[in-house]
Amino acid sequence: MSKRLKFSLSHLLLSFLVALLVVGVVFFIWYPSPLATAVGVTHIFLMLLVIDVILGPLLGLLVYKEGKKTLKFDLSVIILIQIVALCYGVYSIEQGRPAWLVYNVDRFELVRKNELVDSNIQQAQPQFQQASWLKPQYVATEFAKDTQQRNDEMFAEVFSGISIAQRPERYVELTQAKTQIQQRVLPLNELEQYNSKAEVEKALAKYPNADAWLPLKANAVDMVVLLNKETAEVIKIVDLRPWH
Repeated sequence: MSKRLKFSLSHLLLSFLVALLVVGVVFFIWYPSPLATAVGVTHIFLMLLVIDVILGPLLGLLVYKEGKKTLKFDLSVIILIQIVALCYGVYSIEQGRPAWLVYNVDRFELVRKNELVDSNIQQAQPQFQQASWLKPQYVATEFAKDTQQRNDEMFAEVFSGISIAQRPERYVELTQAKTQIQQRVLPLNELEQYNSKAEVEKALAKYPNADAWLPLKANAVDMVVLLNKETAEVIKIVDLRPWH
């Protein structure tokens, strides 16, 4: 086997292993199923990996020529570009990952890390001042007790599109919203108004403890949060539509 072919295969294998590691982090930690679909990151991320995994080794194969004086420099530049492109792509995906799943009035809202409004972050409870590096966490919102501040936040939502769910200083533990959740949950049979009966039955069969649901407002695809009404416990997010 020629040195050129050995290098190309080694480069391809290493690129593939790195890509596999990144896939594990993105789809099993930052964007656990089905949140990658809810945010709309899947096709963008896969495109990034294909370009990075295939284009880097292909360019290396094209420029590799034994005895070439600038070979080490050329290959170093290609690998450096490949690393920078991957790091930038992963950084962008990390910034856009789901940080919090926020119960707000009558629904859950998926809030990405780069959507958080942190201007008053010091007013947030310590556990809500920093998003987890792992999976997104469930929280609930509580309206400001000050009337003027509450009105300002309502105007910001109406005119600027900034939801109270994007403000960590308004976060409380999900358990504090138990009574409100129990009052707001919807019966499972209503899901058949927005999904086929077969789709609903298939999704619910996996989660027999779920007996109610609430909508999940997301960036790309709105989904359904299955709950147990008695405990107000979140069972699972499923890829069903909560409305037309």
